[in-house]
Amino acid sequence: MRKLNVSQRAFCRLVAQASIANHFGDQRFHLDQAISEQSSPPSRHDLFHEAADRVRRFVAELEARKAERLELYEGEDRQLLELTLLFDIFHRQMASPDLALKVTFADHALQLLQRYGFSQDLSLRHFCLFFQLRRAFYFIDQQLTGTSPCMLALKQHLWDTLFTHNLGYYRDHLLERMEDFSIMLLGETGTGKGAAAAALSRSGYIPFRPDTGIFVASFAARVLAINLSQFPPGLMESEVFGHEKGAFTGAVYKHEGVLARCNAYGAIFLDEIGEVSTSIQIKLLDVLQTRTFTPVGSHTQRRFSGRIIAASNRDLEALRREGVFRDDFYYRLCSDEIVVPPLRQRIREDPNELRNLIRHRLVAIVGRDEPAKADELHRNILDQLGLDYSWPGNVRELEQCIRRMLLRQEYRTARVSAPDHGGDTWARRMEEGQLTVAELNAEYCRFLHQKLGTLDKVARATGLDWRTVKKYLK
Repeated sequence: MRKLNVSQRAFCRLVAQASIANHFGDQRFHLDQAISEQSSPPSRHDLFHEAADRVRRFVAELEARKAERLELYEGEDRQLLELTLLFDIFHRQMASPDLALKVTFADHALQLLQRYGFSQDLSLRHFCLFFQLRRAFYFIDQQLTGTSPCMLALKQHLWDTLFTHNLGYYRDHLLERMEDFSIMLLGETGTGKGAAAAALSRSGYIPFRPDTGIFVASFAARVLAINLSQFPPGLMESEVFGHEKGAFTGAVYKHEGVLARCNAYGAIFLDEIGEVSTSIQIKLLDVLQTRTFTPVGSHTQRRFSGRIIAASNRDLEALRREGVFRDDFYYRLCSDEIVVPPLRQRIREDPNELRNLIRHRLVAIVGRDEPAKADELHRNILDQLGLDYSWPGNVRELEQCIRRMLLRQEYRTARVSAPDHGGDTWARRMEEGQLTVAELNAEYCRFLHQKLGTLDKVARATGLDWRTVKKYLK
């Protein structure tokens, strides 16, 4: 049997911690810094790769001495080396998410895992987890642009929603059982709840078949989205649950709803869930509890195997108090509740957020990176709207602002009707002594409500009754 020396064991402890840390958290950043021995770290992205390169060199040194196989070690040394080898294979084989179902590097990755001493079943399990981890990192990072503190917190939250706070427990017990964990996304209109839902759905676990070299389902189009607010109650039920031919007047064909069209490893995104009627809430509650549903006009139950992601821009706690949104449905729907921050908060926390978003959105519009044009748009937007503009339409409004600037070089109409949500204006009025106590309380409650998302959370933070908070918000 072999033993790791003191420096090797210390290094492997760092790598072991990094291998299970949240990829978007500060802990992972500091661990990567320690692994790569960077006293003045480069960007987070570069540091991520430098740490991976340092681990690759460490494993290569073990291989050169024929000391890389797990059965040569025992106890803590074996556990630490196991996580170090997994870390190395993950970063070597998962350089980018392969959009094709045929995975060309699968054979090499599985052989490498087995050569190091992992069983065939465990090698396959780790390979599927590696691919899911890399997809999650890619889609969360690419679809949710932003480096402000609230956006980094959102990315960390999404990561924990996918893999829990304990990656080892997720791997051993929940890898194939996350469909029962439904998700609620909260936030104002246009903040990017759809992008968050897409990132979550494309980052779910998908089994791999080594005999064919393909995954059993594609992640490229795994989310089925439906905006519930655009349908009247009768048609909404048909769109979600489907209907049989002749179920009602006009039902001349059988129709498959989103529940039936969702594959076992996919997800449905129910946007504007706060708009659904009580009867549909009861039927959806039954889906969440029994994983079955019945199309309109049918007596046959069907199985639903996907994951449900819901979203709302309304205050669900207020709707619950009013009896519009059922408590039992709310508690069964919210395995996790994620608040997507408004654009004004992101810019307030990091003024560079606006410049980075403009550049990212411009690439999507014109098809290539145009940094000089992005800088020009940024200057024009600041000149016409100012840094304290509240962006009531959030990221969606910014996209239209960029398009209008490209067409006419101006975006002035929104300034007239945009409500003042505080920010620099609030701070300036407070500094100048122009705020009354009532206005100060109202602005503070509004600020907390934008940050925390619910009346009850604001009430707990301020020590006020929720009815008083509601009065201030009005």
